[in-house]
Amino acid sequence: MSKDKSEGIGFFEKYLTIWVILCMAAGIFIGKYLPVFPAFLEKIQYAGQNIPIAVLIWIMIYPMMMKIDFQSIKNVRRNPLGLLISSGSSWLIKPFLMLGLASLFFYVVFKSYIPYDLAKSYVTGAVLLGVAPCTAMVFVWSNLSHGDPAHTLVQVSINDLLIIVLFVPLTSFLLGVNNVQIPWDTLFFSIILFVVIPLSAGALTRVLMIRKKGPEYFNEKFVPKFDGITTAGLLLTLIIIFTFQGKIILGNPFYVLLIAVPLILQNVISANLAYMVCRWTKLPHNRAAPASLIAASDFFELSVAVALSLFGPDSPVVLACTVGVLTEVPVMLMLVKFINGTKHWFPSAETYNK
Repeated sequence: MSKDKSEGIGFFEKYLTIWVILCMAAGIFIGKYLPVFPAFLEKIQYAGQNIPIAVLIWIMIYPMMMKIDFQSIKNVRRNPLGLLISSGSSWLIKPFLMLGLASLFFYVVFKSYIPYDLAKSYVTGAVLLGVAPCTAMVFVWSNLSHGDPAHTLVQVSINDLLIIVLFVPLTSFLLGVNNVQIPWDTLFFSIILFVVIPLSAGALTRVLMIRKKGPEYFNEKFVPKFDGITTAGLLLTLIIIFTFQGKIILGNPFYVLLIAVPLILQNVISANLAYMVCRWTKLPHNRAAPASLIAASDFFELSVAVALSLFGPDSPVVLACTVGVLTEVPVMLMLVKFINGTKHWFPSAETYNK
């Protein structure tokens, strides 16, 4: 492995929050002083999809999908408890927790600061974040917390399959609770476009490259070539998004701070809830760590893609999803530090396997 991999986090990932802030500033600057650029981008559409943004999102997601080894799912029966805790937290608790927190803060606590229609859009964006468990950055969080890589890989593989099945009905239900009606065919189209197609392409690439060059070449040499591509795609997407969002942010930057509050609380509560369940069931730390971090983190690439597809780049729904990108990295690093500092709460893997 490369030095960055062994250290667990690369240069771009380590300072992702700073890069996001810089891209926000660049996008706002372009939107304000070069308005012809977003006007031009807005015209490049097909079937309601903005083509430049769709291409960048594929660039983000495709390299992640190559890392997924669905053969690993056959090992799920060996250590199912951590996987059950993580999946239960990701799909049965976190989406509803996010809806509850977002509704509480945007409709009640921040009622004096945010108009109702805007609050409704922010709740919608928060829901899109909460419904999609992370399938990419969790490899980084697991590595930093000395998590069991096999457990992490199996959980991520399961989540990618569950997203295809559960994302549409769960999103439709939760948005319906928020009085936002989205046709199922529109949601299905987004999942096919931004999950099924890149997942299929990634799986096909994995099979062909391993068959041709072997697993060692694929994991050690081929996949690392794409390490910076995902982050570059994300950052370029953010620049485009903020060319459209600039007026909203400049008009009231305080909204960004308000949006961040329930998103951060969701990450922290979800992680600690799963972590305490893992402690109660006496899981070893190397499985409790990735289980809780997977339960907390969001697949913000998918959330941004779906928000863009459903509501357009100038929607406040997209802004709420994008704030999730801004807050998640520092929050997850804080959670990793807490989890590493409480390793003594758990039995060792050697003791657990006796």
